[in-house]
Amino acid sequence: MSTPEPTDGAGSEGPDRAAVRDRLDRVTDPELDRSIVELEYVDAIEVDGDRVTVRFTLPTAWCSPAFAWMMAIDARDEVETLPNVADARIVLREHMHEREITRGVNQRLSFAEAFPDADGDVAAVRVELDRKARIARQYDAIEALLEAGLGPGTIVDLTVADLDRPADRAAVSAADDDAERIPIAVQGEAVVVPVPAVPLDRYLEKARTTGVVSDSDDVLFRTPEGDPIDAGSFDLVHRRGRLAKVNMSSQGGICDGLREARERRFEEAGDD
Repeated sequence: MSTPEPTDGAGSEGPDRAAVRDRLDRVTDPELDRSIVELEYVDAIEVDGDRVTVRFTLPTAWCSPAFAWMMAIDARDEVETLPNVADARIVLREHMHEREITRGVNQRLSFAEAFPDADGDVAAVRVELDRKARIARQYDAIEALLEAGLGPGTIVDLTVADLDRPADRAAVSAADDDAERIPIAVQGEAVVVPVPAVPLDRYLEKARTTGVVSDSDDVLFRTPEGDPIDAGSFDLVHRRGRLAKVNMSSQGGICDGLREARERRFEEAGDD
């Protein structure tokens, strides 16, 4: 399950597998906020001209149908953003609802149409999972800022514009690694502090997609409810972020264990 199978797409005018894989890398398991490529869910990428088929397997057969549905929909939509893809077909394997999900996603049905007995759609579920992912990513971003030496009073006043990379404050790399850092000006521009870019960029992406920030002068960090943070409640909000991060990491560890156990069973069955 960990190594996508090769395809014979050579000679077609469709995308190469690397381009498809790059798009799939943007799809996350909504419960874990981690890429389905990183999690090794993707079994196969098959290219036939401008048609792409993606086969994927989740850690267990009883993973939430709503979560599986969201990953399948997101995978289809991401692959179809490629200019040379006319149609993306998504196949879920080894899942208790693989038939309903594969049929529903590829026939462009809604979740309610694919699961007529379900209580409601997945939109509300997605909103709540995105909120938890934003809180966890905010925890990582604030940890990076604290480690760089910024204090709570400065952090709660940062705006989206403070993460810009103007030409006069170009991104830099530390001497001990090649990781990009964002130079953040503090103390009235008198001091510039380089902060690792990855956690800040990941947080900003989720903050934008969840709608808590939109303009450059919006305050960057928010409470779980989406409000600006006052300095007096900084520690409480940050602890709530840590709790979200720990819960997500713990669930990720469980899923990793289930996936590894499942792979071992498949390998042992193949040896019989």
